[in-house]
Amino acid sequence: MTETIENQARAVSEDFNTLTGIEFLRKQMSAADKTPMASLLNLTIIAVEDGLVKVQGVPAVQFYNPMMRIHGGFTATLIDTALGSATLSKLPKGTGVGTITLNINYVRKIDVATGPLIATATVLHAGRTMLTAEARVEDAHGVLYAHGTGTFLVYPK
Repeated sequence: MTETIENQARAVSEDFNTLTGIEFLRKQMSAADKTPMASLLNLTIIAVEDGLVKVQGVPAVQFYNPMMRIHGGFTATLIDTALGSATLSKLPKGTGVGTITLNINYVRKIDVATGPLIATATVLHAGRTMLTAEARVEDAHGVLYAHGTGTFLVYPK
């Protein structure tokens, strides 16, 4: 099992090393293959533009905390994925980003009845060595569930 997951990660990484950030994200959006983390949490990139990415996450019972609500870590990962992807869309091939800070505000409980959530992330600043972005997590009706910001360090391959 672990070897299969590692092979999945390596296959995605090969694309990362040969495509620009936005090309990589667009390929990920159209492909059935996901990163192991995206597969585990059922996260899907649904829109990619220069400096803007939308990621869908579907709350599921395996993400419940003891209070029968979706654990905050699910939402944090959804936001971090959207923010990191938005910043990646600004970068050339072979260049990645790493999260330096992640700030999240949870404004409403999430459970399985909430349905799919969309994290929309927008780059606010794209510098040579750091990028910043903001994200909103909303349901299909535009109801806000969480929002956050992040700072990302640019690192070459």
